[in-house]
Amino acid sequence: MPQLPEKIHELTVGRLSARSGAAVSALRFYESKGLISSRRTAGNQRRYSRDTLRRVAFIRAAQRVGIPLATIREALAELPEGRTPTRDDWARLSEAWRSELDERIKRLNRLRDHLTDCIGCGCLSLDSCVLSNPDDVFGDRLTGSRLLAETGGTRRADRPGVKR
Repeated sequence: MPQLPEKIHELTVGRLSARSGAAVSALRFYESKGLISSRRTAGNQRRYSRDTLRRVAFIRAAQRVGIPLATIREALAELPEGRTPTRDDWARLSEAWRSELDERIKRLNRLRDHLTDCIGCGCLSLDSCVLSNPDDVFGDRLTGSRLLAETGGTRRADRPGVKR
């Protein structure tokens, strides 16, 4: 059986965009970050192998759950010879990311539950602000935004020429 020419198995950037749902600019960005790769034609046009569709789907699924691109790149780099992720790869990697996602969900739930306090305050200087003072770590020593003075920063009122 004769083999098909390689170019039949390739996608243009526009076709990859249409098939994957990712914007052309996103595909160029992924390529600039080393997440996907292409070859260039004699006319300097990008051509992607068809397995790039699965790689883009992997990247987008990981992004949707909040995994940073740097973490995704590290995960893809672990795959032998830069191959496309399989279902087993996704299962292994998503299990590793589970605890990070659980912690993020916990922080977001806590923030949601205390958001009304911040809106009521308006200046983030509550005694135990969940935005600038999560878990009230410094609550026994200082309040709200005055933490900068202790950590080496200076408050506006402590700067020369600033009236109190």
